[in-house]
This record gives sequence, structure tokens and C-alpha cells, in this order.
Amino acid sequence: MVQGLYIASYGINAGTLLVSLGLMEILKKRYERVFYFRPIITDAEDKDVAFMMEHFSLHEQMKESYLYTVKEFEEAVDSIGLPKVLEKILLRYKALQKAYDFVLCEGLSKANFSATLDFDINTKIAKNLQLSFVGVLNAKGQTLKEIHATLKRSQSILERENVSCFATFVNRVDPTLTQKLQKSHNPMTFFLEEVPELNHISVGEVLEALNAKYLVGDDDALLREVKHSKIAAMHIHHFLDIFEDGDFIITPADRLEIILAALNANNSSVYPSISGILLSGKIDIAPNFLELLKGLPYTVVPILSTDDDTYTAAMKVSSVKARLTPNNKRKIALSSGLFSDNVDASLIETMLSKPTSHALTPIMFEYQLFDRARTNRKRIILPEPEDDRVLRACEIVMRRNVAEIILIGDEAKIRERAQSLGLDISDAKIINPKEKKLRQELIQKFYELRKAKGLSLATARDALSHNNYFATMLLQEGYADGIVSGASHTTADTVRPVLQIIKAKEGIKVISSVFLMAFDNRVLVYGDGAINQDPNAEELASIAIASAKTAQEFGITPRVAMLSYSTGDSGSGVDVEKVKKATQIAKSLAPELLIEGPIQYDAAIDPEVAKKKLPHSKVAGQATVFIFPDLNTGNNTYKAVQRSAKAVAMGPILQGLNKPVNDLSRGCSVVDIVNTIAITAIQAQKSDV
Repeated sequence: MVQGLYIASYGINAGTLLVSLGLMEILKKRYERVFYFRPIITDAEDKDVAFMMEHFSLHEQMKESYLYTVKEFEEAVDSIGLPKVLEKILLRYKALQKAYDFVLCEGLSKANFSATLDFDINTKIAKNLQLSFVGVLNAKGQTLKEIHATLKRSQSILERENVSCFATFVNRVDPTLTQKLQKSHNPMTFFLEEVPELNHISVGEVLEALNAKYLVGDDDALLREVKHSKIAAMHIHHFLDIFEDGDFIITPADRLEIILAALNANNSSVYPSISGILLSGKIDIAPNFLELLKGLPYTVVPILSTDDDTYTAAMKVSSVKARLTPNNKRKIALSSGLFSDNVDASLIETMLSKPTSHALTPIMFEYQLFDRARTNRKRIILPEPEDDRVLRACEIVMRRNVAEIILIGDEAKIRERAQSLGLDISDAKIINPKEKKLRQELIQKFYELRKAKGLSLATARDALSHNNYFATMLLQEGYADGIVSGASHTTADTVRPVLQIIKAKEGIKVISSVFLMAFDNRVLVYGDGAINQDPNAEELASIAIASAKTAQEFGITPRVAMLSYSTGDSGSGVDVEKVKKATQIAKSLAPELLIEGPIQYDAAIDPEVAKKKLPHSKVAGQATVFIFPDLNTGNNTYKAVQRSAKAVAMGPILQGLNKPVNDLSRGCSVVDIVNTIAITAIQAQKSDV
């Protein structure tokens, strides 16, 4: 059974962190407790460790994640000898192995050490820790023959040290060579193509590296990618002739005309989008001009300043190295997409040969969602592209290959806004609701669908002027597979057209919703917290059965608790009787399900309480699906638990519909939108069955 792996590169700039990111995503799906360990780091504030800790919410301290800095390691080898140093590393690793389910180790390339160390540090460590090796090679600029030779050389290094090879990743490969390479090597050798954007620095990295001042812009603007840097010290008409998309403009702070020209060009439909502006020189920009810049309605370009002269500033910018950082979700999404597209995750899981952990953390659940969504990508409509959060989520979803995205609106305006935000949504399909032929088709279809209910053609025309109605008709007519809405609209705005057009599946008495509540070690299902105000017994039973099916769809074994303020026969009253009746109906309609009710929340969730209140129940103490008696209870409970237990609430997820449509909270984050799109895509996959 594999309990750890050792990752290391054979040279500089090979992309070891990218491989660690991809492997960690696979590991977090399988193991509850994964530790990221670097035996040796460059300095005490190692950026790779900091990235992995924050991105994966690892419960470890920086000082626990490494044993030596490079300087300390070399001094220790000189002082006590290599065998003693390796023993200390082994002792740390064994302690971690006992405390965690899996330890992912990452080494430093030999280039980080002084020339006095004439042995390969990483193979020595991997051998003494009895870990299989994951090698990362930099193939940038190499020919087919050179890559074959590099692979053979790396294999011989491992064989010489008797270190087993788990997998090899050849990174930054010329795309024209990929297919030829894949045919000539074993399945555990993976080839990742060169992606230029991963080598582009961000404005935030420039800000940090130069210790510059941030004059204008917000946090999101710091993520804009710098494709090239250019000094602008000429007249405006010459300047406008030379700059390209993604340029980072470096100009003296007193060249106000260049600043204004760059900002206006950035917002022009006929000029490229720049990434940012750096003002050089010990020149204080006039306060009134700074206020002018901050007040411009279209200023999304970050403006920095440095005391360095223009030439020095340009040299410093050119020396900044691109890195993966926790806040750069765009680059992380691109890296994850590159890894998942070129690496057979199921093969790696088979090689790990360890049973899946029963615990299900939010991160594990999220990765499972993405993996499942990717297996059969669906077309998801986002009818609110005027919301920047939706555009940001759109880019992440497409970069991670979770789903195909359809946006509703004016294509020129949407793409212009995305460009001004520095986003790449080029793969998104955009449908204009004002396109005459399609609009008339959908109006007529809607009219035919609802005319028996008294709908007039004029009313149908008015309804289709609203994006949610237009999107719902697109879904109904097969232009898409699902809808995610609600970032800018109320639940009623999202649900009303769905109830009129999509309607419920045959046999479903009521449309309802659930929240997937992700805790530290499990995911629970709460229903209904968004739709039905006071369901009767029959409706409550229908909600319970639908919620159990939703749980199964997402890999959660359903054990259904019909909640009340009393457990078993301990209480009475109208509300208790409703839950009793609902439980009986649900059991008769779905005898295969484990259902208990009425039951209090503590008895449903806590095994110790369950032993006292319902000792013979197969649900009490281990419920996974919680059915609340009314909307007031359900909505308040999920919000209380979300805030007090710091649970991640995904939803509301609508259930019982013929086609998947899901609502968002108007306070949703970009991550919430991304997760809901993945959930909707999986529901759409189930609809195909």
C-alpha cells in the first residue's frame, strides 16, 4: 500500500509545483488527512509550502512542513555527515506517516545546492524513506531525440540508486511532439504541453517583487497577467503604435498623457487590453490627478509606482519569475486543467491501491464534483453575465473543463467587460436574447406551452424579454443541459419560469430543494431550506424521497431523518403528527430507504444521544439526509450551522425537475458559483440516464 510519494525535478523551472498541485487534488479525493512535506527548502518562508497549505487548507504549520533550509542542510552534512542527516529526515517522515493517511514529499532540484554536494540529494532521500519517485522533467526547447535521452538518463539515475519510479512527468513539451511521445513510453509517463500563460507573471507579483506602491485598483486587478513589459517614454502617437495585448507599461510618473492614453486605449474596442501601469522615478503624482484616476468609471487597470528609475524598474520587472500563488485562481484553474487533460487520474489511483477513505471533506467533495462533471461535459446556461462574479466563475469552469458555458446577453458588451477584467472567456458561447429568429421561435413555443393556462402572445413576448425566461426556454428546447442563476436575481425570479416551463418529473408531487452541507469530515444533505414554506405530509414525504435520491447522486449513502421537536413517541401535536404521517408515507413509497421519524436533530446526528433516545434505529446517530418540517426551520438551521460550524453550504439545489436548474444566493462567492455549475452538470448527466 502506497502511503507516500517523493516528487522532485531533474533541473530548474521544470514545474514541480504544478505536478504537486495535480497529485494533491487526486490524493485529497481519496485520503482524509494528507500532509505536504519538504525535507529541504530554500529559506524559512518557502513559497511552495505556503501555497499548498493555503490552497488545500492543510492543517499544518510552516515549521512542521520542512526540516532543513539549504544552508542548514549543507552545514549539517559537513558537521554530522550525510547518514545522520538522512536519519533525521527519516524520523520526521515516520512521525508524519503515523499521524497522516498520506505524505506527499517534494524535493529541491540539485541546482539549488552548492557544487560541493556531488550526489543526487533527492534520490538519496527517497531511497532512505522507501518512497516511490515522481520525476519532473523540463522539456522546453528539446527535440524528440533529446526528450528520449533525458527520460533514459533519469531512469538510469533511479535504477542506480535502486529507487522505484512511480511516475514521470515531462513538462513544457512542444505540442507537436506530444502524440509521438505518448506512443513510445509506458502509461505512467505523462507529457504536459508548454502553456505560455503559466510563464506569465501577474501584476501582483511585480508589486511584491519591486516592493512598489499600489496607487489605483482592487485585489482582482492584481491577478492580471503580464505578457510583456514595455517602456513608454515617447510621444503618444508613437506609443499607440507599439503596444500589444497584455503589455505592462512602464513610464515616468510625470508622463500624465501616457497614463491617460493607456487607460483610454485599454477601454477602446479597437485597441488591445493592457495588464497594468508602473510609474517610475522619485516623482510624486499630483493628488488631484490621482483622484481623477480613482474616479474614472472604467479604470480596472492597476497602477503601481516605484522610486526606481525607468531603466532599473524595467530590469527588475524582467527578472520577476512566474509562480503559482493561492490568490491567482485563474492560473491555478489553468494548471489543474492542463494536468487533468493529460494525466490519467484513474491509473494513478489504481497504482496507489489504497481503499477510499470514508471521511468526505469539503475539498475532497469539490474535487469529486469536478472529476465527475469532466467525464461528460454538459452545456450550462449562466443568464447573469452582467455580474463580474459570474464571468470569473465562467473562466474557472472552462479552464478546469468542468462544463461548457452559455452566456445570455450582448456578445460585444460581455466580451468587452471580460477583457477589461483581464478574463479569458473566449470558449464561452454567447446567445443574444434579442436575436430575432431565435427570440420569435421561443416566444411561440412558450405561448403554445402556456396558452391553455390563459397566457396571451403579448404576455409571452414580455416574459421572454427577461433573461431567466429566455434561458429556461433555451433549456426546454434542448439548446442547453442546465441553468445556474440567482447571483443577481431572487429565488422567485429563478424558480417561477422553471415551474411554468420545465415542470416536475412524472410522479413528483412537489418541486423542492436541498443544501449540501460540507463539514470537516463529511457531507450532509439538508432539505427543504428554500422552496416549500409549509409542506403537508404527502409533500414532506416526497421531499424526503427526492432528497435521498439527490444524496445518492452525489455519492452520499442516504439515511433519512424526518426532523421534529420530539423523537419517536415522546411528543404530540399537529406538527409532530404531520412528520409521523410523512414518515409512514415515505416508507411505503420507498421501502428500500432507511428512514426514521419523527426524530430530533441531536438524536439524528449524535451516536451517544441516539443510544439513549432510539437505541435500535439504523438511522439515529448516523443520519446523512435531514428533512426539516417547514421552510422556516430549514432555512434558519442551515444558515445557523453554516456560520457556527463553518460548514460549506452548496445550494439550494432544486430537485424533482425534468431538467436541472439551480439557484444561487445573491451573496454567493465565485467558488459557490463554480461548485453549483459542477453540481448542475452532474444532475444533467443523471438526466441522460
